[in-house]
Amino acid sequence: MSRPIGDNGNGYMSEINKVAVIGAGTMGNGIVHVFAQHGHDVTMIDVSSEALERGRDTISRNMDRQVKKGRLEEGDRDAALARIALAESLESVSGADLVVEAATENRDLKFRIFREIDGHAPAHAILATNTSSISITEIAAETGRPERVIGMHFMNPVPVMKLVEIIRGLATSDETTDAVSRKAELLGKTVAEAEDYPGFVANRILMPMINEAVYCLMEGVAEAEAIDTVMKLGMNHPMGPLALADLIGLDTCLAIMEVLQDGLGDSKYRPCPLLRKYVAAGRLGRKSGAGFYTYD
Repeated sequence: MSRPIGDNGNGYMSEINKVAVIGAGTMGNGIVHVFAQHGHDVTMIDVSSEALERGRDTISRNMDRQVKKGRLEEGDRDAALARIALAESLESVSGADLVVEAATENRDLKFRIFREIDGHAPAHAILATNTSSISITEIAAETGRPERVIGMHFMNPVPVMKLVEIIRGLATSDETTDAVSRKAELLGKTVAEAEDYPGFVANRILMPMINEAVYCLMEGVAEAEAIDTVMKLGMNHPMGPLALADLIGLDTCLAIMEVLQDGLGDSKYRPCPLLRKYVAAGRLGRKSGAGFYTYD
């Protein structure tokens, strides 16, 4: 019989204190930022030392902006940065109470990561994934602790956006869900719980909208700026769908649309050919310097 989250054998429910985050990219360093700012010791893990350094620099710059805007004290910034450790091996999850995977949106990669971290993380640790579309149930099945695997889908940019989408797999326990939901709320986030269906809620709705905007561009309905202007001023969206796609990454948008099409089997989720063409050309959005728009 499995024990409750954090149960040390004596019925004691330990808190989530030490956190490990896998991935130093946009989502990974944002998640590290938020946990460190809220008093947690965090290990940021990535196979690339350069990515780790870039991730730490990004966190430092973003915290500096918070200080300049009066949203963070200098002493609190320095303390938060001191809580962040860097590591290049997944073995570094060995002391974590919570592991949050924020690697590339690739099914095989995530499966491999979860098989490995399951062997290194403490028995009581919760294993969370920041996946935006891949089945939590399938990821959990790669481990020996499916009741302690959960989706913890942060929004980009993580330090700013208030939502965390919590997704239960088929075997996820109530204890795991409660512990992760409480922790997200203590990070200042608002929790919305979703069932384990392709795309969950956020991307089940968002990505087809973005995909349809790309169809509008491909078919010459309007130019990119006009499409985004209509959605910003007509629907009161803070950012147009094409600019948002560039921010998310066109490769990520394509991967999510493919998950939706494969998982739901409906032709309405067919990725737009222009989206495929841009990804094939390396026009991935902001991170590559060009997508539907060009960037410095």
